[in-house]
Amino acid sequence: MTSNRINIQIPTSQAPLSSWLYPSASKSRSAVILAHGLGGTKELKLSNYATSFQKAGYTCVVFDYRCNGETAGQPRGLVDWSMQQEDWKSAIAYTRQLEDVDSDCVALFGTSFSGGHVIQLAAEDHRIRAVISQCPFTDGVRSSMCVGPRALPGLAWAGVKDTLFGGTTVKLVGAPGDVALMNAPDVLKTFPPLVPDGYAFQEDVPARLVMRLPFLRPGRYASKVQCPILFGVCGKDTVAPAGPTLSYAKSASKGVIKLYDDVGHFEVYYGEAFEKAIGHYLEFLEANLPVDT
Repeated sequence: MTSNRINIQIPTSQAPLSSWLYPSASKSRSAVILAHGLGGTKELKLSNYATSFQKAGYTCVVFDYRCNGETAGQPRGLVDWSMQQEDWKSAIAYTRQLEDVDSDCVALFGTSFSGGHVIQLAAEDHRIRAVISQCPFTDGVRSSMCVGPRALPGLAWAGVKDTLFGGTTVKLVGAPGDVALMNAPDVLKTFPPLVPDGYAFQEDVPARLVMRLPFLRPGRYASKVQCPILFGVCGKDTVAPAGPTLSYAKSASKGVIKLYDDVGHFEVYYGEAFEKAIGHYLEFLEANLPVDT
């Protein structure tokens, strides 16, 4: 997909966030903010979503978290829930002050790890008009169990070392049994298509996340979300299991659930699964944040 896209920097209290701005293709003053999941950066297929929303008339802002992608910060690849929540809030504040955006007409799109972020953000910020939470991370314990018993001891030891001394990393993706954060049988087949040819994707992240992941349960915020929220749930998700997500989604007072039964965690980003999902997302936005608002 091609689009009119501008490289921008979103200010934060620390490093500015490397971001893309997709100006609206119409005179709409509605906007959608997007960010990626665990270790993901904006280059990993987020442009497909942003371009689709832009063509429908929405201004889009896509950003990389601190320490990730083209955004500065150390250690590289750090995944820190609280810091990423702050980065989301910086992106929301930036988007609301854009000249061509109505500050009360902003929606959020989160996927995987950021699918959990947007649930919490919408629960706490009642000015958010609509949310799309795709294959969301909702329960740290259930996601941690997905790595299997062979990998857990190695991951735990790496997490302890990095928490105490720093400098220890783990792989993001691997084969079953590998000491990797995502190592289900389908991962090495379905994840690589997300990475553009020649893109220097960071394959390792600081291991301290392992010690904190089980304590994260953003799905609990679903019952506090007051705006319309669409949960795009992958039935064959081996990273963010569908069961807990469906339970949490049902607690959202204005929740909409789209279940893609035969789709894995990474398959929703491309091909037929993407085309089906993006159609649902556009219908949801048009119903809850129309471009002529």
